[in-house]
Amino acid sequence: MRSPPSFEGKTSFGMSVFNLGNAIMGSGILGLSYAMANTGVVLFLVLLTVVAVLSSYSIHLLLKSSGIVGIRAYEQLGQRAFGTPGKMAAGIAITLQNIGAMSSYLYIVKYEFPLVIQAFLGVDNPSSEWYLNGNYLVIMVSISVILPLALMKQLGYLGYTSGFSLTCMVFFLISVIYKKFHTPCPFMDFAFNSTASVTAVTNDTGYNQACVPKMVNLNSQTAYTIPILAFAFVCHPEVLPIYTELKNPTKQRMQHVSNISIVVMYTMYFLAALFGYLTFYGEVESELLHTYSRLDPYDTLILCVRLAVLTAVTLTVPIVLFPVRRAIQQLFFPNKTFYWPRHIVIAVTLLTLINMLVIFAPNILGIFGIIGATSAPCLIFIFPAVFYIRIVPEEEEPMRSTPKILVSDVS
Repeated sequence: MRSPPSFEGKTSFGMSVFNLGNAIMGSGILGLSYAMANTGVVLFLVLLTVVAVLSSYSIHLLLKSSGIVGIRAYEQLGQRAFGTPGKMAAGIAITLQNIGAMSSYLYIVKYEFPLVIQAFLGVDNPSSEWYLNGNYLVIMVSISVILPLALMKQLGYLGYTSGFSLTCMVFFLISVIYKKFHTPCPFMDFAFNSTASVTAVTNDTGYNQACVPKMVNLNSQTAYTIPILAFAFVCHPEVLPIYTELKNPTKQRMQHVSNISIVVMYTMYFLAALFGYLTFYGEVESELLHTYSRLDPYDTLILCVRLAVLTAVTLTVPIVLFPVRRAIQQLFFPNKTFYWPRHIVIAVTLLTLINMLVIFAPNILGIFGIIGATSAPCLIFIFPAVFYIRIVPEEEEPMRSTPKILVSDVS
């Protein structure tokens, strides 16, 4: 059994929590109310809890495997467990998953940012103004905000931006809760200046049936909402880089970072989903902010929330880019020391590729939905389990031991 090498970590505990929390938090929070509408409050809570617990346990497996062999890179764990094929599989899965995530974030910038600018400027009938063109705005945001942050040498430097990003999402959550108590049910649809069409049926007690939350709900859309929940805690590619840069790193300390991040995100996910659902019930759309636009597209609070969400997803892109760059370096430059030109070229190339996907491939989100459905389960559940089985020696934990039996069931 080898002891871990002496990494020089400089990132504080709090900054590490911010970075990992920001890696977990993504645009998926906007779809959780829709998921709750199609599963019911109780079933949603059960599924969310199961995924959170499994995610925390798989991080424990990663950290234990890392501590035994002294490796703090996801791809190198794959190589240690299965040789070059394991390294290639881990690197490809990380690259596909995170490129898909970054593309989804920039899609939000492309389609939401022009609407925010249009509303703030009071432009009712936009023509061909360049500042309302989503393609131009994506490029400008990528060059002026994302690229400088992505060129940071260490992930720990992004702790402050991660903290600000999470603050924006807290503002989003507070606004969702506030709107619940200031939105009538049935709500008035701004476009038709009338109540939503499905909210007219009442029961014997006089309550509007469409304004009663469902505890369990199974319908044709339920199957489509399960992936939203299953991938709500994808952060595993970022765990080991954050562990590497943690000050006074120990497995227990990093596990505390992970547990705190997951608990905070779990709480925010559930509250955002619950109050978003209790605001619109069955009328909630797959993207929550679009539903608020049906109340009043020029509502100042919702415009500020849109801007906060745009800021949050923009500041998340550099966090997600770091593991992709590390995976590329592990695959093609495994024995090379840090080199600024290579560091810069990889970041610029990745951002250029993602911008081209967002600009020229309007249906790319469907493609990445398929990629996410294959790579995310590998990164969250399958790889940590099989790495653990292969790396942890049998003299320490036999194959018939309880941990390995549990891991076998998970994988």
